[in-house]
Amino acid sequence: MAGTLAACGSSDGGQGSGDSKTVTLVSHNSWAASKDVIAAFEKQSGYKVNVLEDGDAGQAVNKAILTKDNPQGDVFFGVDNTLLSRALDNGLFQPYEAKGSDRIAPEYRADQDKHRVTPVDTGDICVNYDKKYFADHKLDPPRSFDDLVKPQYKNLLVTENASTSSPGLGFLLGTAAKYGDGGWEGYWKKLKANGVKVVDGWEQAYNEEFSGSAGGKKAKGDRPLVVSYASSPPVEVVYTDPKPAAAPTGVAQGTCFRQVEYAGLLSNAKNTKGGKAFLDFLISERFQEDMPLNMYVYPVREGAQVPPEFVKYGPQAKDPETMDPAKIADRRDQWVKSWTSLVLK
Repeated sequence: MAGTLAACGSSDGGQGSGDSKTVTLVSHNSWAASKDVIAAFEKQSGYKVNVLEDGDAGQAVNKAILTKDNPQGDVFFGVDNTLLSRALDNGLFQPYEAKGSDRIAPEYRADQDKHRVTPVDTGDICVNYDKKYFADHKLDPPRSFDDLVKPQYKNLLVTENASTSSPGLGFLLGTAAKYGDGGWEGYWKKLKANGVKVVDGWEQAYNEEFSGSAGGKKAKGDRPLVVSYASSPPVEVVYTDPKPAAAPTGVAQGTCFRQVEYAGLLSNAKNTKGGKAFLDFLISERFQEDMPLNMYVYPVREGAQVPPEFVKYGPQAKDPETMDPAKIADRRDQWVKSWTSLVLK
């Protein structure tokens, strides 16, 4: 999701998925975990963890599908509810009910009859805003989807490509949930006319184009609105020294879409035993409580504690847009096709 760190774990050129002592995780670029937590798993399980990052979530899922007959690894992490049906319909995962699955909050569970995926985290895709920009311009930041098409926000928003990026797709689905089948295209026509900028993925949008992030400031980003996550503001606090009293970025609460990320055992994994052990680990209390300040997402395990700065600066959206997974499965590809011709051409 909104990760900012390089992958933890080890990448040993002499070992691959075929080595029974190595378990290989394939993920998007936002995977991150504390070294001591990975080390504890390695010690307890006897497996060395190898991490392969493969671009934005949309790109990583597509590549995993293309290589499913001879996968790069054993476990895939990072397919979310916007892309889940694509992965399942293409036979990406084999069934496995992870130990501890009964501790996962019921609203996050999916594919309960076959157990091909395990929920790992949840978060909200939302527009973030640069507080300083809006204070300097004496302009109220936008609060809703409706606000984003108003003239005062012209040429301020950057979003991700819905065909290649998980948050980009989530934002599109949020507008489809908000405005319905008959209204979302008209909304995007207005957004395009109001100067929305589209880039390939989250890293580029948030860390290069967005003026409110630490990375964006360095890159001289000039867009004070970005599609990111409700949990992005804590990133700007935790990694700043000295820590500011308040986050320099805010969240437009009326633009949020609820996301859930899953992991699964790849269909042709060479080390299925190691892969199963790693899936058990992903929903263990230790990993779930380590996750918020590494990947800036919320745990799905009931009772898992969330760090206080995460609660303070990155609370979950109170009333996010949601969509039935069956509807996403049925409409997603056509929506993305229509969006591409409408926005990118």
